[in-house]
Amino acid sequence: MAKPLVAIVGRPNVGKSTFFNTMAGRRVSIVENTPGVTRDRVYLDCEWQNYKFTLIDTGGIDPTSEDPLLQQMRRQAEIAIETCDVILFFVDGKTGMTADDQSVADMLRKARKPILLVVNKIDNVKALNDVYEFYNLGLGDPIGISSVNLLNLGDLLEELCKFFPDPDEEEEESTAIQLAICGKPNVGKSSLTNRILGQERVMVSDIAGTTRDAIDTRFTDEAGDDFVIIDTAGIRRKRAIGYQTLERFSIVRALAAIDRCDVALLVIDATQGVTEQDAKIAGYIDEQGKAAIIVINKWDAIEKDTKTMNEFTAKVRENLKFMAYAPVLYISALTGQRVNKVLEAVKAAYAESRRRITTGLLNDILADAQAALQPPSTSGRRLKIYYATQQGVQPPTFVMFVNDETLMHFSYERYLEKQFRKSFGFEGTPLRFILREKKKDEQ
Repeated sequence: MAKPLVAIVGRPNVGKSTFFNTMAGRRVSIVENTPGVTRDRVYLDCEWQNYKFTLIDTGGIDPTSEDPLLQQMRRQAEIAIETCDVILFFVDGKTGMTADDQSVADMLRKARKPILLVVNKIDNVKALNDVYEFYNLGLGDPIGISSVNLLNLGDLLEELCKFFPDPDEEEEESTAIQLAICGKPNVGKSSLTNRILGQERVMVSDIAGTTRDAIDTRFTDEAGDDFVIIDTAGIRRKRAIGYQTLERFSIVRALAAIDRCDVALLVIDATQGVTEQDAKIAGYIDEQGKAAIIVINKWDAIEKDTKTMNEFTAKVRENLKFMAYAPVLYISALTGQRVNKVLEAVKAAYAESRRRITTGLLNDILADAQAALQPPSTSGRRLKIYYATQQGVQPPTFVMFVNDETLMHFSYERYLEKQFRKSFGFEGTPLRFILREKKKDEQ
């Protein structure tokens, strides 16, 4: 289930960033600022009483300013409003209601999104009387808080969570494979989407950054299998993303698309090869434990001989060593070359990511692996792996019970992964290992 997006908006200097920083430092149990993608913190993944959501910070809205920077900040906030699910409209309780507050309120009403009116800088209980004039904005009951001393912060979060789905309600399981098509701008993601769908469902342009949001399209292939194809905005390297650019919110949606997908297609431009940013996006996909296919697009634009594909694959493997499990496909979204192979690979990777191995068979392979290569030892103490069991899928996750977690060397864990893959396949999906120490009286 996708986490709701919550945008913090308001005119300048009403305490939006103070609230954001307070949430980051004190009131959230999950805080994730993805490294290597955004230059400055702009969003937080948060959890409050089992409700999970993503909080987006924005620049102040000055409705009348002609200053180019302030105009850009205003446009940035507008994009955040368009893409979010709930709006936190911040005003200043000390300053009181202003004409700019009224202008921002008028703009927010047009968005037709749920709005919580937050009167900030209410630093003590007596100051709560200052919230009443904000009823004139016509946005319902104002909530007085102090981002500095945390007054009423819990009340605000409780009201916010009323707009979210109940976390205790199980979402109906969908049989459709959630497929995220991701990569840098202008590598042909939208063209690939259109080629798979067989129609111009997504706008295509050779101007980088055309796709501003993640677009979900339901699709059934010729075999009758259902997909939800998510064409995402391109993720650029952090140096290319200005703090006040519209693209920052596209990135939030693109990363959210990876978070909620079953399989990620990492599209790479054959004419550019694997770049640093490709590697960072691949790293994010791997960290999230998603099944993955590496798609080399624009292969028709490459001059080839009999060794070209093998040499290119070797470079891909060298630059994306951590994603050695992902198959590599060479296609042309422009001509349709080998695009028919993409969905076949997606279905195979999806099936592997959901594969379960019986405990008996798993431990037979584990015993053979240890017999072929003894576990490592440190200071005279040797690692003992008593047994293993599969804990979950997507990705396949295995728990190994050992005598001492610290004795497991990463090279031996990598060796065990290779043995598992040799025996069971798991092509297209990462594997996860969890170590648990087993006490002597339990052995």
